[in-house]
Amino acid sequence: MRLTGFFAGAVLAAGVFLPGVLAAGSPARVRTTTSFDPGWRFFKGDANGAEVQDFDDSKWQTVNVPHDWAIDGPFGQNNPTGRGGGYLPSGVSWYRKHFTLPAKDANRRVFIEFDGVMANSEVWINGVSLGKRPYGYVSFEYEMTGHLNFGSGKTNVLAVRSDTSQQPASRWYEGAGIYRHVRLLVTDPVHVEEWSTFVTTPEISSKQATVHVKSTVVNQSDSPRQVALEVEILGPGGKNVQTAETAPQTLEAGKSADFDQDIVVANPEIWDLDHPALYQALAKVRAGKSMLDDDLATFGIRQVRFDAATGFWLNGKNFKLKGVCLHADGGDMGIAIPLGVWQRRIELLKEIGVNAIRTAHNPPDPGFLDLCDRMGVLVMDEMFDCWTVGKNKYDYHLYFNEWSKIDARDSVRRDRNHPSIVIYSAGNEIHDTPKAELAKGILKGLLEVMHEADPTRPVTMALFRPNASHDYEDGLADMLDVVGQNYRENEILAAHQQKPTRKILGTENQQGREVWVALRDNPPYAGQFLWAGIDYLGEAVWPNVSSRSGLLERTGRFKAAAYQRQSWWSEKPMVHIVRAERRTGGPSRRGFTELYSNWTPRDAVPAEAEVEVYSNCQEVELVLNGKSLGSKNLPADASPRIWQVPFEAGTLKAIGRNNDDVVATDELRTAGKPAKIVLVADHSRLGDQWDDVDAVTVKVVDANGVPNPWADDLITFHVTGPGTIAAVDNGDPQIHDSFHTSERHLYQGQCVATLKATRPSGRITLSASASGLTGASVTIEAAR
Repeated sequence: MRLTGFFAGAVLAAGVFLPGVLAAGSPARVRTTTSFDPGWRFFKGDANGAEVQDFDDSKWQTVNVPHDWAIDGPFGQNNPTGRGGGYLPSGVSWYRKHFTLPAKDANRRVFIEFDGVMANSEVWINGVSLGKRPYGYVSFEYEMTGHLNFGSGKTNVLAVRSDTSQQPASRWYEGAGIYRHVRLLVTDPVHVEEWSTFVTTPEISSKQATVHVKSTVVNQSDSPRQVALEVEILGPGGKNVQTAETAPQTLEAGKSADFDQDIVVANPEIWDLDHPALYQALAKVRAGKSMLDDDLATFGIRQVRFDAATGFWLNGKNFKLKGVCLHADGGDMGIAIPLGVWQRRIELLKEIGVNAIRTAHNPPDPGFLDLCDRMGVLVMDEMFDCWTVGKNKYDYHLYFNEWSKIDARDSVRRDRNHPSIVIYSAGNEIHDTPKAELAKGILKGLLEVMHEADPTRPVTMALFRPNASHDYEDGLADMLDVVGQNYRENEILAAHQQKPTRKILGTENQQGREVWVALRDNPPYAGQFLWAGIDYLGEAVWPNVSSRSGLLERTGRFKAAAYQRQSWWSEKPMVHIVRAERRTGGPSRRGFTELYSNWTPRDAVPAEAEVEVYSNCQEVELVLNGKSLGSKNLPADASPRIWQVPFEAGTLKAIGRNNDDVVATDELRTAGKPAKIVLVADHSRLGDQWDDVDAVTVKVVDANGVPNPWADDLITFHVTGPGTIAAVDNGDPQIHDSFHTSERHLYQGQCVATLKATRPSGRITLSASASGLTGASVTIEAAR
């Protein structure tokens, strides 16, 4: 997948996307930012003395980060992560990186920045501990100045220890290791403080926008310096659209000062879902004519508000947040996820009509937020799954009192320039809430920290049963800018009726029809976030290793619920047929209904089939083997259109009409015996950057080309040319095989192989074969 539109000018030669990199043709930078992703030495296990510079790591494995070693497996029922962690491994791991620094940087300040290490990390430079960070989802920076060697041949060693050995520590798969990007920053002693540049747009019209830029400049030199801050505003095309400079200030040695200025941008391009225009503010620290440092912040010009009576507004438009909750894993990629994987997933979710994502239940990868900015998706940025009362023996509650305000402050400061973020969440189904005074005290402290870091965005919290736990009576809910509730739509609507000044939002919701109608028919209800957008690893009982709660399977395949939701959320005309099949057993022992997007019975051929048709069209006609079974109009209650159909092999077709015009169709055909393999690649070109991937979907069809939904053949893959298989998956929640292999059984007739390019040019050919089937191949061009 060549992510040209998103990453052009923002990818270094090392192949890693670096936030804060200017587009091509923009002014040169003074600050040096270098990817530290390649060339780490890795050891799975504890290693006494590995923090020391001269420790012998010559026999360790060489890896690049981002790196999630836990996803390598093996799955095991006795792995201590258990049902929460998807029965994958945990433990201690070490990473060491050897590097040199040029002599010219000896008088500058040097920092190392981690986007995330899972978990309980400690970092050393040349044997000196820089600090510890327990929460695996937060980004952090350490200064290494004073502990470094400069000059040719003078080696430095950066060592990182991560520890996920104490389990269970989570309710979902969290992975292990340095799973996000790492960067080396070299600055002047007088420089912009980390994450201090904050860009807001307090006044917006079609003619002009006021852009407010605030940065904190630190003087780490040994003498006073008189400096000013010049800010260049770069438009969506990368060209300068405005420049302004503050009055100079004198900074004493060891002190810092804030620099604020308002800049007027004429004829602004507004950031919106359909036009996610992005600007950049380049803040330059100047001492006279010399530029000492610079800091780059990407932002969007847009207006957001929540209203108690009418819900959510973006740029003067009132609409519902049609959201889903997403955990941090990428299925077969674990938690070290190329952005190409997320791009594919978000594109699929947008086809359903999704316009918002809740990062359940933790701060996300900053690259994920960059992607949401570029793709026009709104975000609820969540902080914690627990406070002082744990949900697992070794989860974040052990560190909450010491670290929560630091982690919340750092996360908000890191994320506050993203136009995609419209609301923060302070927690999810927090078990402290029955203790009213304790919970109110904690929430008060978090709100103060988050509002101080970002006074422009509201904060909510995913309350579970606020009426039952007295959250409203005790005043906890009314401390929030927007009252959030998980499930129980009637309760949140009742809370608004009791106090109409309350702004309300569904922070976690089921996928059923009544849930949608509650949102659709109540203007104060700002939106909902369905649990969940995509199946995720963990929260499963063996032999299952992943959750089944997503609208999409792990591979991105739509479930029936996704098509039903699309019929309610999508503005594009659509129609989709599913066949209901009653199954015996299940967790309740009462039986259950499976919904299949096929006309091929798995077992005995039924005498009659119940057919549901999901559509937003005014009228749908159902046709079996050329014979009309009648038409049905769009129900006002959003229920599906249902037919009882005498089963007959052949072709079942649904025709959607608006004003008598055919605007959408869907067709199911009965499949015969599996005959051959079919491969379909998402893209015909594949870049060789770390974030570039191409997903190839594998199906088996009969002699007439009809996909067989029950084929479970073992597919063997072979790659030639400058490419490799990064992972294979089939979406089966009971999968126990490694994702890093060259073969995979089909699950319900399908699997997916994800490719990466190993060089910038050449032809990559993926071949697939299986016993008794005609094989297939697909060729992809490796090209930057």
